[in-house]
Amino acid sequence: MASLEDLIPTVNKLQDVMYDAGIDTFDLPILAVVGSQSSGKSSILETLVGKDFLPRGTGIVTRRPLVLQLNNIAPDSPLIKEDPSLSASVNGKDGQSEAGENGGHELTLEDHLRKNTNSYQAPTADEWGEFLHLPGRRFYDFREIRKEIENETARIAGKNKGISKVPINLKVYSPRVLNLTLVDLPGITKVPIGEQPPDIEKQIKNLILEYVATPSCIILAVSPANVDLVNSESLKLAREVDPLGKRTIGVITKLDLMDSGTNALDILSGKLYPLKLGFVGVVNRSQQDIQLNKSVEEALDNEEEYFNRHPVYRTISNRCGTRYLAKLLNRTLMTHIRDKLPDIKARLNTLIGQTEQELASFGDTGLITNENRAGLVLQLMNKYATNFISSIDGTSSDISTRELCGGARVYYIYNSIFGNSLKAISPTANLTIYDIRTAIRNSTGPRPSLFVPELAFDLLVKPQIKLLLDPSQRCVELVYEELMKICHNCGTPELARYPKLQSMLIEVVSELLRERLGPTRSYVESLIDIHTSYINTNHPNFLSATEAMSDIVAGRKKNEVLKTQKMQQEKRAAQQQKKAEKEGESSLSPSTSPRIGYESSGESGSEDDDLEMKNSKDSFLKYFFGKDQKDQTFGVGEHDKAGRSHPLETDISGQTLADMRNLQLTGDLNTIEKAEIEDNEPALTEREELECELIRRLIVSYFSIVREMIQDQIPKAVMCLLVNFSMDIIQNRLVTKLYKESLFEELLMEDQTLAQDREKCVKLLDTYKKASNIIGGIL
Repeated sequence: MASLEDLIPTVNKLQDVMYDAGIDTFDLPILAVVGSQSSGKSSILETLVGKDFLPRGTGIVTRRPLVLQLNNIAPDSPLIKEDPSLSASVNGKDGQSEAGENGGHELTLEDHLRKNTNSYQAPTADEWGEFLHLPGRRFYDFREIRKEIENETARIAGKNKGISKVPINLKVYSPRVLNLTLVDLPGITKVPIGEQPPDIEKQIKNLILEYVATPSCIILAVSPANVDLVNSESLKLAREVDPLGKRTIGVITKLDLMDSGTNALDILSGKLYPLKLGFVGVVNRSQQDIQLNKSVEEALDNEEEYFNRHPVYRTISNRCGTRYLAKLLNRTLMTHIRDKLPDIKARLNTLIGQTEQELASFGDTGLITNENRAGLVLQLMNKYATNFISSIDGTSSDISTRELCGGARVYYIYNSIFGNSLKAISPTANLTIYDIRTAIRNSTGPRPSLFVPELAFDLLVKPQIKLLLDPSQRCVELVYEELMKICHNCGTPELARYPKLQSMLIEVVSELLRERLGPTRSYVESLIDIHTSYINTNHPNFLSATEAMSDIVAGRKKNEVLKTQKMQQEKRAAQQQKKAEKEGESSLSPSTSPRIGYESSGESGSEDDDLEMKNSKDSFLKYFFGKDQKDQTFGVGEHDKAGRSHPLETDISGQTLADMRNLQLTGDLNTIEKAEIEDNEPALTEREELECELIRRLIVSYFSIVREMIQDQIPKAVMCLLVNFSMDIIQNRLVTKLYKESLFEELLMEDQTLAQDREKCVKLLDTYKKASNIIGGIL
C-alpha cells in the first residue's frame, strides 16, 4: 500500500475522472464546510490556501458548491513551468506592457490600481489555480480566480440570489498548502433578504444535506464564538446526519470577539458538546484587517501569538489555530480515505459489472459488413417469429405474471367472454307473444289451419339464430386484437437496436393478420347462415311438438286444479263464517270445519278434475290433429252437453262466426283490421295461447341447440383460419417480404438514441475502470 500522503491526491484524481465523465453521484471522501452566513467559513478557506480568492459581500455570496482541491507541490516540481499568461498577468491586462517598454502602450486603470495596492502580491510561477470547466488554463493571479468564480456562479445560478447544486471545481497548486479536498457550501440562512427566494432556507438545507448525509463526508461545522453554541445552525444540521458525532469536526471562529471575561475553553475541551474529532478554535482576519490589506501569512502569525499569550487558551494553544486545523483536516481526511478505500474499490467492481451487463444488452458493437448482414437479418427475423409463436403457445420466457396475455388471453376470450355473451342472449329476445300470433296468422294464408303451421316456426326461429352473429364476430375481433398486441410486444433487445427492422416486422405480421381477419369473419358469418338455411326439426335433442303440447296442457290443467281448489276453500271458509255468525258460535275452531268440508268434497272434486282433464285432452286433439264429424255438426252458437261453446265457434283471428256473419251482412270487409287497430292488441283465444306457447317452447329448444353448436364451432374456426394459420405462415411471410439484399442497409440502420446510450455506457465503463486502476495502484 502507498503512503498516507498519496491518498488525498489519489482521491483528487478520482474526482477529476468522475467530473470528466459527468458523474456526480459517486460518493468520495471529502470535507464539507458548513456554517451560517458570516460565521467565518470563507476566512478559514482563504487562510488554508494563503490567498484571497473567494467572493465577498452581503447576503448569499456562495451560491454554488465550491469543490476546492489543495495540492501540495515541491518547489522543483515539473508542474511548475513558465506560462505565457504569467508574464501577461504581471505586466498588465491582456499582455499589455508598461508605457514606453514594448510599443509605448499605456497601463489601464486596473493595472495602476494593482501596482499601487500595498497588498498586491505579484503572481509567482509556483502557485496557481485551475478550473475543471476551463481545462488547460492556469490562473496565477488569485483575484482572477475570484472573478471567474463570480462569473461561473452567475452563469449557472443567475445574477439574482438563487442557488444551484452544480458545483464549481477549483484546483489550487502551491508548495505552501497541505493536501486537502474541501467543499464550500452556501451559508445557512433563516430569513430571506432582498432578492432571496422565499424558500431559501429549505433550498440551502437540502443542498447541504446532499453532501453531508453521505457517510463518506466529514463535516466541518463552523460556529462563531460570539453566538451561543446551542443556537449553532451548523452543529444542529450536523447532528441530524451524524447524531453520534463520529465524523464531525467543530470549528469555533471569532474567539477574539467574545465578551470580556468569557471564554470557550469548555467547548474546545469537548465538555459542553462532545465530538469524537473534537473542536478547534481559530481567529479570523477581521474586516479591518481585510480593509488594511493585511496578508494571510501575517494574520496566521497574529493568530498563533494570540493563543500563545491568552491566559486561558495558552494551555491548549498547540491544538488551536488555522495551521493546526489544516494539519488536523489533512490527517483526518487521509485516515478517512484509508478506511473508505476498500468500500470504494468494491463499489467500483460492482458498477463495472453492472455497466458491462448493460452494455451487453445494447448488442454487439462489431462492424456490420455486407457478408454478415444477411445472416443478421435472418437471425433477427427468426427470433421474432419464434417469440410470436411461443407467446401464443405459452412457452415464452417473458410471460407476464400480472395479467393474462398471449394464448391464455385467447382461451379466456373463447371460454369466458364469448361463452358468457352467448348465454346472455335470450332465445325469445325482442319476440312478444303477439309477434308469435301474427307470424302464425300470416303463415295460414286466407284460410284457417287445422294444425299449428310449421312455417311460422321457421319464420320466427331464423331471426333469433341471427342474434348469435354479433357476439361471434366480436369474438373474432378480440382474438385479432390480442394477436396484434402480441405482434407489437414480441420484440427482442437485439431487435431494439434496429427500429426500422422492428417496425417492418410488425408491419408485415400486422398485414398478415389483417388478411386473415376478412376470411375468418366471412366464415363465421357463413356458419350462422348455414344454421338459418335449414331448420333441422329432426335433431335428436329437439323437443317434439307432442311432448311440448302435453307438457303445456298438463301445466295449464295443474294451474286450473289449484285455482279450483283455492276457490272451493275460500267458498267453504265463507260458508263456515256465515254459519258461525248465524248460530252465534264464536268459539268454533276455524280450522275444523274447513278441513271437514275439504275432506268430504275430495272425491267429487277429483272426479270433476278427471273429467275436465279428459275433456281438455279431447279438445287439444281436436284443435291440432283434426275434428270429429259430429262435432262439426254443431251450428253457430250451439253448445255441447257441458254447456260450453264449441271450439269452432271462435276462429284463429279471435272473431266469432256470428261476428263474421254480421260483417258480411254489412259488406264492410275492412272492419276486422280496423277493429284490431282501434283495440290495439286484442286478447288471445285459448287456441292462440296454446299455439303461441307451443311455438315459443320449440324456439327455445332449437335455439339452445344452435347456440351450443356455435359456441363450439366459432373458436375452432378462429383457431384454424386466424391463429394457427398465422403461426404456420409467419416465418415464410417475413422471409418473403423482407429478406432482400436491397433492404438490408435500410433495415439495419441503428437507432441513434440507442447508439448514444451505448456510447455513454462505454464512456461510463471506461471511467469506472480508470478509477479502479487508480485505486488499485495504492491498495
